[in-house]
Amino acid sequence: MAEIKPFRAIVYNKDKIKGLSSLVCPPYDVISPAGQEYYYAMDQYNFIHILLRKDSPGEDKYVASGETFRQWIKEKIFIQDASEAVYFYSHQYKIKGETKTRLGFIALLRLDDNNSSIFRHEHTKMPAKEDRLKLLRQVKANLSPIFAVFLDKKRIIQYSYQNYVKDKEPLLSVTDEEKNIHRIWKMDAPEVLENFRRKLKEEDIFIADGHHRYEVACAYRQESKERLGRITGEEPFNYIMTYFTNTDPRGLSILPIHRLVRFDTAIDFDSAMLKIEEYFDYEEIREKGHFFFLLEKSGCSQHVLGMYKDRKFFLLRLKNIKIADRLISDKPKEYRELDVSILNELILKNVFGLDVRTWRNIEFEQDPEEVIAGANENSSNVAFFLNPVRIQQIIAVAGAGERMPAKSTYFYPKVISGLLINKLE
Repeated sequence: MAEIKPFRAIVYNKDKIKGLSSLVCPPYDVISPAGQEYYYAMDQYNFIHILLRKDSPGEDKYVASGETFRQWIKEKIFIQDASEAVYFYSHQYKIKGETKTRLGFIALLRLDDNNSSIFRHEHTKMPAKEDRLKLLRQVKANLSPIFAVFLDKKRIIQYSYQNYVKDKEPLLSVTDEEKNIHRIWKMDAPEVLENFRRKLKEEDIFIADGHHRYEVACAYRQESKERLGRITGEEPFNYIMTYFTNTDPRGLSILPIHRLVRFDTAIDFDSAMLKIEEYFDYEEIREKGHFFFLLEKSGCSQHVLGMYKDRKFFLLRLKNIKIADRLISDKPKEYRELDVSILNELILKNVFGLDVRTWRNIEFEQDPEEVIAGANENSSNVAFFLNPVRIQQIIAVAGAGERMPAKSTYFYPKVISGLLINKLE
């Protein structure tokens, strides 16, 4: 069962700081070097100065982040909430011209490596974990919530919105640079907190974003246990700040992550197409807009991939799922039926001979225009396009005890950093 609890969040002090929108930033893992410079220049108190500090000569950036965090608390730039609460979160955004609202809440989730109710679907990389662990050791706080999804069988999110949130003034309201609107309400009535705790015990929790931070929190907890010797299990490091939302498609959006392959030498594309024909029926599509329309439409009923080379678009339709069953026989059915698994194993590995475990030669990009531009840079480059993974597929793969292939999902939009912080000491 999943165990959650309220907490006393640290927030920006609105009496000291005006204009919260200039102080927040995205999660660290989606901030490019250019983005880092952008947020650095935005405001001296922008959260980037703690979350993703720049390298400076003679300075340990992790130590500096910790010192900055403590200094801002001392100066009352940050203040801690007076009472424990669960924080309701409304996130209004636009996608493909449609305005959507994702509802959820932020609370603490108990860490448990052996908890069968907490499922992870993503492989992690050691360099990213080492980076975040160094930061966590210095700041001793959860700076950004991880992102979790649950079925919400008791409709607690909608119930809470209708009874405790709707028509009330939010604690915080932020409009980010993409014009997304983030609103936070504080819920601290004892009966509300108990209702959340009781109903979440009945739910399976699926981590959507934040796998590195979750594993780092587990590593930090283990370090703390070894340092202290004896613990009660209720110390703050036994929990991680988590954003919870449900699978309601009216608010939850998942985008695909496309692939750009940069080959070291020229490839025999005609020979590659002959191999592809063993697994796929393919057709060339001349117009870009029509290509992406057909890719999305065909993906509703078929396993279909997109490919781009030499300024030509191709739709690849898998001839029979039994081909994937035969070539990916060491994985469960839920994994074999993912388009990204079919791309990795049948095309990147079997046709082009790439090692999909190391990511060598492979770049990942959410924006298809960036992938196309990269393919046009060199005649040896090839771009591949995917339809988004469905939340039901993620749940099925995680429930089967398997992890998704690397860079399979992009949950949109991200939960911004700097709204709420959870101190671990």
